[in-house]
Amino acid sequence: MNIYSERVKQIQSLGYDAVIITGTDPHNSEYPAQRWKQVEWVSGFTGEAGDIVITRNHAGLWTDSRYFIQADKQLKDTGIELHKTRVPDAVGIPDYLRSILPDGGKIAVDGLCQSISAIKELNGFEIIDRPDMLSQLWDDRPGIPATPVTFIDESLVGESRKEKISWLRDFLKEKNCSSMLVTALDEIAWLLNVRAEDIDYNPYVISYLLVNQDKVIWFVRDIDSVPAASGVLNAPYEAVCESFSNLAGDGRVLVDPATLNYSLFKQLQEAVTPEGILMMASPVKLRKSIKNRKEIDSLRKLYLDDGVAMEKFLYWLDTQNKAGKVITEWDAAVELGKFRRQIVDYHGDSFETISAYGENAALPHYCTPVEGSAVIKGKGLYLVDSGGQYDRGTTDITRTVAMGRCGVSAKEDYTLVLKGMIDLAMAVFPRGTAGCQIDVLARNPLWSRRKNFGHGTGHGIGFYLGVHEGPQDIRQNFNKTPLLPGMVTSDEPGLYREGKYGIRHENVILCQEDERNDFGQWLSFETLTCCHIDTRPIKKRLLTKEERKWLNSYNKNVYRRLRDRLPEEVASWLRKKTRNI
Repeated sequence: MNIYSERVKQIQSLGYDAVIITGTDPHNSEYPAQRWKQVEWVSGFTGEAGDIVITRNHAGLWTDSRYFIQADKQLKDTGIELHKTRVPDAVGIPDYLRSILPDGGKIAVDGLCQSISAIKELNGFEIIDRPDMLSQLWDDRPGIPATPVTFIDESLVGESRKEKISWLRDFLKEKNCSSMLVTALDEIAWLLNVRAEDIDYNPYVISYLLVNQDKVIWFVRDIDSVPAASGVLNAPYEAVCESFSNLAGDGRVLVDPATLNYSLFKQLQEAVTPEGILMMASPVKLRKSIKNRKEIDSLRKLYLDDGVAMEKFLYWLDTQNKAGKVITEWDAAVELGKFRRQIVDYHGDSFETISAYGENAALPHYCTPVEGSAVIKGKGLYLVDSGGQYDRGTTDITRTVAMGRCGVSAKEDYTLVLKGMIDLAMAVFPRGTAGCQIDVLARNPLWSRRKNFGHGTGHGIGFYLGVHEGPQDIRQNFNKTPLLPGMVTSDEPGLYREGKYGIRHENVILCQEDERNDFGQWLSFETLTCCHIDTRPIKKRLLTKEERKWLNSYNKNVYRRLRDRLPEEVASWLRKKTRNI
């Protein structure tokens, strides 16, 4: 029996019909701090998306296709079964529990790490809220972090804290609400123009924010070290519940059920009554997804600097490979980080760099090991997915490059994925179109050959915030949020062959207004990413005339825009890499 099997048995000994353990935190964050990596502690699974259910005689992990291969490996010998999500006939956690438990079965949850929305799906069961339930078993569980806090000047983000709060107050008046409890960390960071490092790769402050018509209260860790901000009252993080009694009788409180945790909601409900709570999607999410002119101008310049770092890295990789030097995946990731650190306002990576050679790239979210990572050989394909956090924004880019000879199948797959990325980048669509309505553009080249990929095609990207943000996305899920001018989204189709290779091409695209005519307002995309696309593995006959024109123009512009920023030897190398095909 390994350590994870023992932990499962410890949880089973608590005596509940089922225990649900989520991979998130009290703010429903995608990337939690170490304290809340409970799924990893229980199972050893390190993927960014996964929930565990432990019953009296079963333990299962629910995760999506990005992590199927990884989960199979990491769950081996743990006794925890993989339950696949986002696939045909998938059975989610609520339906699974209904199939095995009687009505009224006792389900224990850490209510701090369960959103209201998730709990509502468990209707019919007796929900037992056990905040910090695992602390009694997790002897060396990390504490809640509190890192130095920095306020961002409005000259960098184009809008002051005062203006953002004023906008939110006007919104609350329209909804006949007196206040809003903001619980999502990225939304708090955006509203207050504040950043910290409480969570790896995400510049957030673990906190809550209460906004009403005459004051703003920020419930934050280590209150004595947080700088004072005009118009904001600081209070201890743990005191958020104490503030609820002051809300009674003042009018409705707006909360987002997708990010407000169950434990906090129960206490709010007791203080305010259900009629005093308006549950709806946070308006902050949409507002911050639409970048203002200052943010857009900054991103355009930032992607040139980020492109310089990428081209220096790809030049280094190519020359080292041709010289026969031994390079591991980890060596490559470290080298890329060195080039990004040369950019003046770099604050760190926006996520853990995925540096994957050969069969490892078939894991879409491969975690590159520090020790024992694969050697990048002079053949096949290498994939690197990376990004940075800067004062001027957040970047995300994936490039798949040939390290030498590639097989016929790999070349065809490489080209089909590239066709999908290009076709989406060239899209023109009417205002009001949602991402799910154009997702097919990136998939059709693959679908026509009966091939596919399991992850989304595009996610929103924050401005010196999270590398993943909503509410917009480009994927098959029926998300009705329209793509709007100012939204920044990734364009990243892929293809993965287990045990062989993985391919993903990713550029970041900006939604912009296009032509207006008798049929209405049209939208299109501007590609922000500035880094060449490797043409060596391309099967030219698979590209249409328009796709080839787009590719040649894109690579030509990359060279034109970056050549004077690059060392002479790198610029000369890039000129050859960007020749027309």
